[in-house]
Amino acid sequence: MKKILTILSASLLIVSCGQDSSKSIDKIIEDGNLQALRAKRTEVVGQQQTIADQLKQLDEAIASLDTVKKLPLVTTITAKDTLFNHYLELQGNVETKQNIVLYPEMGGVLTKIYVKEGQKVSKGQLLARIDDGGLSQQLSQAEVRAQLAKTTFDRQKRLWEQKIGSEIQYLEAKTNFEAQENAVNQIKRQLAKTTVNAPFSGVIDDVITEQGSVVSPGQNQIIRIVNLNDMYIETEVPERYIPSVTVGKSVEVYFPVLGQTITTKIRQVGNYINPNNRSFMVEVGIPSKGGTVKPNLTAKVKINDYTNEKAILLPQSILSENAEGDQYTYVTSDKDAQNIAEAKRVIVKTGKTQGDFIEILEGVANGDAIISEGARSVKDGQKVKILN
Repeated sequence: MKKILTILSASLLIVSCGQDSSKSIDKIIEDGNLQALRAKRTEVVGQQQTIADQLKQLDEAIASLDTVKKLPLVTTITAKDTLFNHYLELQGNVETKQNIVLYPEMGGVLTKIYVKEGQKVSKGQLLARIDDGGLSQQLSQAEVRAQLAKTTFDRQKRLWEQKIGSEIQYLEAKTNFEAQENAVNQIKRQLAKTTVNAPFSGVIDDVITEQGSVVSPGQNQIIRIVNLNDMYIETEVPERYIPSVTVGKSVEVYFPVLGQTITTKIRQVGNYINPNNRSFMVEVGIPSKGGTVKPNLTAKVKINDYTNEKAILLPQSILSENAEGDQYTYVTSDKDAQNIAEAKRVIVKTGKTQGDFIEILEGVANGDAIISEGARSVKDGQKVKILN
């Protein structure tokens, strides 16, 4: 304290001397003596240096005695182990393997349509019929000929077994019967092409061609049938995720149009890498949700490709980067009763990100107090005031 008073007294003396010297400076300037002016300037510069040194001593003395220091104000968060599920976000479309358009196998007039749009049908059910162009009559005649050939063959066979008649007669009867039977079967196959049947159970989505229209095989669409019980989402996944995206992985599916989210699993992973975009296909099975989920509906797919049961997550906003490209944050230590602690800069190694948070692999331990607000104004080793 005596030292401070001594410095203050000396400063006051210098100031009073400065006032007197001000008068003498005016007198020297008025005299216009160049040598005297230079000598006075040298004297004033010396006094200025003396004052600067004394001010520095005063500041150091005040700082050593001041108990209320101006410290940076910060808030902290505590690093904690937590379950971290990382999701790969992709775009996908709803598909179904049972969504087909039926075409006629035979040309002719579409004589009858037995179903209407929205109707549920069973596998094999008759949906439509095409004019057979006389095939029914041909079948009847062929069946009569086949029956006669069968009767002739049966009689010739009995005679041959009794050693009556020649072998050639028996073989001719057998050949004729088989030929007539094949003819009947061929006409039946042709006649079957005049009907349109449901290949699977489902719902008639659209009756495309009107009854009475002339249709040609492979050209005219007749009916669209859809089954919503076995739908899936198909999406492309970049090849770097091959090790982590596997069958059975959990998937969150969000339908923006419906505003609905469902949880499901991957049911199939493709074995082919598309050389154009270096990706592979993934199928995710989904329920129909009462018919609201329909083929070609757009969906956002989140695949759980990584899980860490004891991860440390920090907001990305509190991380900074130095000139070498290393990421760092500040950890506080040695906090006293006044919540004053020391800020220590630590280099961190980061992992995956999810939203606004990033996984910390190295540099921060469970329980560390991390500076959140005020981190940008803190320096390594600086004392800080913790508000929280």
